[in-house]
Amino acid sequence: MTPSSEPATESATREGSLLLDDQLCFALYAASRAVTARYRPLLDELGLTYPQYLVMLVLWERDSISVRDLGSALQLESSTLSPLLKRLEAGGLLRRERRRDDERSVAIRLTEAGAELRDRAGDVPLAIGEAMGLTPRQDAQAKQLLRLLTTNVTGNHPH
Repeated sequence: MTPSSEPATESATREGSLLLDDQLCFALYAASRAVTARYRPLLDELGLTYPQYLVMLVLWERDSISVRDLGSALQLESSTLSPLLKRLEAGGLLRRERRRDDERSVAIRLTEAGAELRDRAGDVPLAIGEAMGLTPRQDAQAKQLLRLLTTNVTGNHPH
């Protein structure tokens, strides 16, 4: 088989290719933009941006969390996280409190309004899952591969 007649799946493995269709990074970028755009109308109804929604997901799972642990969970730097938290606090969805046992640490807690928003957000994962059109197995495989890719690229894998 000549290089020009290779199927697309084989050409994707060619090292050093500068063809757009051969770039995994572009496929990730396009998928990320498409999914984030699909979230937009759903989150607009909740008054949240996508990054704010991610913060709320963590808080709905763990009501009280340190800023450091929240940043770690979301893989966000403090400089990116702080403005998100300020906007969510101004919107009455969370509050930031200095921890009594460690004045240097700030705990993030849901307000009553933040906790109530969880019920309104319940349909979001279902709508996004439906839009993605993946089987449960494909969904699990995609998450597993993306987590592996993230670990490999960030160098956080065990040696």
